[in-house]
Amino acid sequence: MTAPSSPERPLVIVKLGGSVITRKREVERPRPKVLARLAREVADASERRVVLLHGAGSFGHPGAKQFGLARAPLASQSPAHRARGAAIVATEVRRLHLMVLRALVEAGASPASVPIATHARNREGQLAAFDPAPFTSALDRGLMPVSFGDVVPDESWGASILSADTIALQLVGPLRPERVLFVSDVPGILRGPPQGRRSVVPELTEDVLASLRPVSGAADVTGGIRGKAEAMLAIARAGVDAGLISGLTDGALSRALRGEMVYGSWAHARSG
Repeated sequence: MTAPSSPERPLVIVKLGGSVITRKREVERPRPKVLARLAREVADASERRVVLLHGAGSFGHPGAKQFGLARAPLASQSPAHRARGAAIVATEVRRLHLMVLRALVEAGASPASVPIATHARNREGQLAAFDPAPFTSALDRGLMPVSFGDVVPDESWGASILSADTIALQLVGPLRPERVLFVSDVPGILRGPPQGRRSVVPELTEDVLASLRPVSGAADVTGGIRGKAEAMLAIARAGVDAGLISGLTDGALSRALRGEMVYGSWAHARSG
């Protein structure tokens, strides 16, 4: 059960990746058992306040790719076509969001939905304005703010994608979390040949980032593993630990929420 909000309790930002709560290579295919377990691990972390974010996975990425919402509009694409795509993708993502909210309620948490499209806007696909007030307001009322990567208004393109990774980074300054946890279907950033034996990179550095390329294969419009690594390093530069851990390992999220340095890839807080 989630305890009442208290300023004495440390705050953790948790981002559930679309790859772990959905089957990303199958259209609109959730992983209900995994989602239910992760919701319980979050709800049981009564010694921490939690801000929960989640990706779109197979509910948002295919449509976003189809309609080109992560890039500038093509000359052949009418504004009406892009607006139609934005409406379709936003509707799909909200179906997944409702599943996340239901899982949290059933686990005993008290979630408060924060649809980021009404609190942020982009310019040419990059964040231009962000209001953290709905998150702080929910926390002050003893609720768990829950938001998600979404289609947001774009001053130049009409609409574009704002990832949950970017939301996590933007919340670090106003919320000053103890740590930020990225929960994925992999145990961390992997090194080695794609078809060979691979190992987890325990510490994320600029050199590791330089060696990464965006994920290919499954539809991903938010930069893949490289985009996540960039967000983690930016969070570390802001003075907060960021970890990428597996959500397929029972109890890993619970231990990370308690403050343990669980198996995964970590960008450690830096000053300056």
